Amino acid sequence: MSSKELPIVTCPHCGKEHQWDISNRFRPFCSERCKMIDLGKWANEEYRVAQPADKDEQDFPTPDFPEPPHQA
Repeated sequence: MSSKELPIVTCPHCGKEHQWDISNRFRPFCSERCKMIDLGKWANEEYRVAQPADKDEQDFPTPDFPEPPHQA
């Protein structure tokens, strides 16, 4: 691939193939429409980031700090 050839990528929403061009401000989407549809799905909580399956993975250990000196 020469330096002038742009890679071909697939839009994550519609699947349309398009060139990865820095002038496309909607990258990695092919258009503003696809970008906004995807954003709407996040806002409607149709997409979710997976949570740890084990409850213990969410707990943070309590740090062991030395007792502060008592003042008289």
